[in-house]
This record gives sequence, C-alpha cells and structure tokens, in this order.
Amino acid sequence: MKHRLFGSELSPYSVKVRSYLRYRGVDHDWIPRSPAVQAEFQKYAKLPLVPLLVTPDGEGLQDSTPIIERFEAASPSLAPEDPALAFLSALLEEYGDEWGNKWMFHYRWRYAPDIWSTAERIARQMMEAEGTLAVARARAAVAERMTGRLGFVGSSAATETAIEASFRRALDLVEAHLQHRPYLLGGRPAMADLGLWAQFYEAATDPTPGAIMREVAPAVMGWVQRMLDPKDEGGFEAWPALAPTLMPLLTEEVAGWFLPWSTANAAAIAAGDKSFTIRLGDTEWTQEPQKYHARSLGELRRKYAAARGAEGLEEILEKAGCATYLA
Repeated sequence: MKHRLFGSELSPYSVKVRSYLRYRGVDHDWIPRSPAVQAEFQKYAKLPLVPLLVTPDGEGLQDSTPIIERFEAASPSLAPEDPALAFLSALLEEYGDEWGNKWMFHYRWRYAPDIWSTAERIARQMMEAEGTLAVARARAAVAERMTGRLGFVGSSAATETAIEASFRRALDLVEAHLQHRPYLLGGRPAMADLGLWAQFYEAATDPTPGAIMREVAPAVMGWVQRMLDPKDEGGFEAWPALAPTLMPLLTEEVAGWFLPWSTANAAAIAAGDKSFTIRLGDTEWTQEPQKYHARSLGELRRKYAAARGAEGLEEILEKAGCATYLA
C-alpha cells in the first residue's frame, strides 16, 4: 500500500513534505484536502491542519518537520556528516518555517491581487462540486476571514515595511548564495532547503511576491522549480566554501530578526503574557505570542545542546550572532 499525503498546494508545509517524499522515492498519493475527502481526513487527523501523512499501516502523522524526521531517523539522507553543518541546516529550516512564513502570509493577505488570487484558489478547492455563485460567496468569506488574521504572524501597519524588507533582503542573500550551487548546502538538498524553499515556493505562486522574485532572483526561481522534485547533483560542501554567502544570511536574517523575535515570543509564553513587544531594527514589533513557535524554539535549543562541541560550530554561531539566543 502507498502512503497518502493529504495537503494543499497553498500550504508551504504540505508541499515541503511532498518534496521530501519525492526526493526519497517514497511511493505516495497526493490528496488535496477538500470536502470530498473530509471524512477520511478526520479519521486519521488529530488536528484540523495539513499536511497529514497516513502510513500504509494506517497511522496518521502531522506536522511537517516530525514527519520528515520520522523517515530520517530510520534512513538519513538530508543531514551532512559534519554535525556543525547538520545543526546549521536545522537552524535554517526553523528560520524558513517560522520566520519565512511571515513573508508568505503577509503578502498573500495584504494586497488585493494576492488576496483574491488566493481566496479564489481556496474557494474552488472548498466548493469543487458547487456552481459559480457558491464559489464567489466562498471566495469573499475566505478573503474576509484571512485578512483578519494578518496579526497572527505579526503583520500590521507598524511591521509591514519590516516584513517586506526582510523578504527582499533574504531573497537577495539566497540569490547570491545559489549562484554556483543547486541547493543551500551544495549539490544535494538538506532540511534547510525544505524549510526555506517551501515559503519561497508559495510566494512565487502569488502575484506580488512572485513578480518580485521573477524580476530579481532567477537563481532562486530555478531552485524553486528544482525543489519540486529534488535530485542529488553532488555532495554537501564544507563550511569554508559555503561561508562567504551563507554567513550573511545567518547574520542579517537569522540572528538579526528571527532569533530575537522567537526568543521574545517564547519569553512571553512562559510569562503568560497576552502580547509582547520587541525592537527589531527600526521597528517596534508587537503581536500576540504563539505557542507553537515557543515549542519549536525549545526543540531547536535541544538540537543545539546535542550538537555543542562539534568542530567549528561555536565559532560560526558566535560570529553570526546566533549563539546567545540558543543557549
């Protein structure tokens, strides 16, 4: 029997798992979530969220990183042998999952062309057997509901300039890094690719960020297409080869924006605060804390504790400015 992956083309975490299964050659069916499969979905899902992977034994697995790590524990394929690089890959995956999602969600639900494009796609998925009027009503309802959730990722009038600047900065940095390699750590995909790529992939399908990407980032767009069905094209590179163009991403984005935000979010959760405010660059960032992000930071710190002592890791993280947030 095959694995069954319930997901959505509009979900970065769904396409992330699909990309991984294709890379590993795992026989599976891709099942877009819709009313037609809702009963089967509910049979296996503990949460009303995609992706949901149902194993041939009938076990339901959710949450993209644990799904992938379940396969990797049995047969590793994504982690470099160098434990320092393996941790950096996990760090970049977390940055993509948790900070990169802010770019995607902000652009998708901030600007009218993106709102209506996405709402239309969701409505058609929801109302696949219904007529044009039902789709139009569903589209309007989706647009109203989702634009009201921008604050969930911290997007507001006060933060939108910072979010868009982060997107453009990361896009430029990744574009420079991919000039001479097919994947983030060299000739084969890693966890870092899956986490960061999924957010860029979704952005590329939307009008506003997609236009930006096509105009200024041809190497990123090539990577976006490559990761739909990734293949090994060589080995992982050593840190000295990666450092000139990967260190700026760690310094300017991961240490400059993501880790300070994630640390403040976790502190707010621990204190039971209903909101938190942090200064990021020139922006005073305020939002409600998010429990999942606090848990994922805890998991990242666990991985860091396990990797400490790996040759070169402390030096890299200290130089990047990441170390203080991971202890």
